Amino acid sequence: MKRLFSTLAIAGIMAFGTVSANNYAATASMATTTVATVTQEDTSAQAGEEDLGFHQELKKRFIEGGPGFMGIVLLCLILGLAIAIERIIFLNLSTTNTKKLVQNVEDALQSGGIEAAKEVCRNTKGPVASIYYQGLDRADEDLDAAEKAVIAYGGVQMGQLEKNVSWISLFIALAPMLGFMGTVIGMIQAFDKIEAAGDMQPSLVAGGIKVALLTTVFGLIVAIILQVFYNYIIAKIDSIVNDMEDASITLMDMLVRYKR
Repeated sequence: MKRLFSTLAIAGIMAFGTVSANNYAATASMATTTVATVTQEDTSAQAGEEDLGFHQELKKRFIEGGPGFMGIVLLCLILGLAIAIERIIFLNLSTTNTKKLVQNVEDALQSGGIEAAKEVCRNTKGPVASIYYQGLDRADEDLDAAEKAVIAYGGVQMGQLEKNVSWISLFIALAPMLGFMGTVIGMIQAFDKIEAAGDMQPSLVAGGIKVALLTTVFGLIVAIILQVFYNYIIAKIDSIVNDMEDASITLMDMLVRYKR
């Protein structure tokens, strides 16, 4: 009997040990899975924060800068970009192949006369073709009249090319000025808090200085962006004006040869 009880006791201990080992292994596996899951979630959260970090930070700084001046600076950016994009589209549509136009007008002038050359200009878009049409339209009167028409209409076309460009320069100057004004107001608010508290504490000054710096930074960013577009537009206008001047001289030479 003692041997039987001893055998049963040893068997029970072994069975209990096996179950405990299995439970421990299962618990360790679950813990490992949980840690891996948490790690993956943390990694995903960090990745999400990195993806949205720039936009969230930009939005946060914009709100901290104050809706008053920051909203006006943003309005300057929106209006300036709208005008700049409209001017870029207009200038690109106004750009023509001047050499091809001159050759076509000269061929039409030699083969079909003034009316054929005018028809070529009517079918071509751009300020150069418009100037050519005005000069050819006065060619029957006199060369001086044709030259005056070309010069006068060239000034009109130049005005159309430069239309609304001054507004972009206004927004370029206005955006940093608004930023500096926000800086001054933020510093005034900081000193008002110091005066009200009667003590110089960094926490009292930090808020006003942050607003001051944020408005200045955003104003400068807007001015830099609009300045890039403004310089591109001015360079494009200069290129078209140079083509207009060269083409006008070529037109007068063609009319002189045609008259002879």
